[in-house]
Amino acid sequence: YFVFNKPRGVISTMVDPEGRPSIATYLKPGQEHLFHVGRLDNETEGLLILTNDGELANRLTHPSYEVPKTYVVQTRGPLAKGVSNRLREGVELEDGVAQVDSFKLVDSTPGHVLVEVVLHSGKNRIVRRMMDSVAHPVRRLSRTSIGPVHLGKLGVGDMRPLTREELGKLYDIVGL
Repeated sequence: YFVFNKPRGVISTMVDPEGRPSIATYLKPGQEHLFHVGRLDNETEGLLILTNDGELANRLTHPSYEVPKTYVVQTRGPLAKGVSNRLREGVELEDGVAQVDSFKLVDSTPGHVLVEVVLHSGKNRIVRRMMDSVAHPVRRLSRTSIGPVHLGKLGVGDMRPLTREELGKLYDIVGL
């Protein structure tokens, strides 16, 4: 069980048929059998959990378990009035209504803002699509946690084992 900080430009699959860099590029021989929890698009960096427990991986990604995922979003600023309320109440996307569990301003400088978004939906490119829908396209996106597991100071492209405490909490939140 590992925490991996996926770099931008790396495909979040074990093997890419087009030959692009994938998660497997960062694994040691014998680790290719691991399941990755969640996906991140090519331009998104951040936390992936790698495990050999397929049921844990399935439950952590299945929407019915409502495992929260936290992202840090860089977008242009300032934020338009009411953006956080709109995202909390839900925005209409082509595949239905999507809403964040929480939305918090982290930092603001002229021309850009950093916000923290927490949601439990696993829809494809959901954070990017939601931010587009409120006229604040994502400039940079990073997932910083899945449930109780946090990226912390793990460097981009680095991996560390999950602690016993983190693993226990993951099993608890999905009822295993």
